[in-house]
Amino acid sequence: MTIDTLISRLNGVKKTGANRFLARCPAHDDRSPSLSIWDGDAGRVLIHCFAGCETEDILTSIGMTFSDIMPERVGAEHSYKPVRNRILPREALEALDHEALVVAVIASDIQERRGVDESTWTRLALAAHRINSARSVCCPARKSRRRDLSKTSVATDDRKSA
Repeated sequence: MTIDTLISRLNGVKKTGANRFLARCPAHDDRSPSLSIWDGDAGRVLIHCFAGCETEDILTSIGMTFSDIMPERVGAEHSYKPVRNRILPREALEALDHEALVVAVIASDIQERRGVDESTWTRLALAAHRINSARSVCCPARKSRRRDLSKTSVATDDRKSA
């Protein structure tokens, strides 16, 4: 299978480099590209969703399996080297840029005391998750401080007043 076969099944595909693409993830309601796709070594096609979707869920949602993106191993002596996170820092920065804009718009709505519905709170939590994922690519030595925004007292208090 080639990378072209995979990207032909995705929406919102943007080329970001030589054999590297961003697309909307088919495994969740993705309004902006959060799925990174690139050619790996030894014929593999590698994918990563910044929203945290599992690879198997992504493949299933487009009618594919791991065997479609990973070539068969030849002989017992053949093994793959562990693959480090190969998301380009530029892709991570593009995700950070977009998600920061989402956070800024929602923060503005909260500041202006406009009503913020449950789907907006959910989108804010997703933006925070994507920002942490992108930060782990840009700053791998720094541990991400992940928080579930729905469980913080500030979020709960703001929801009541919004």
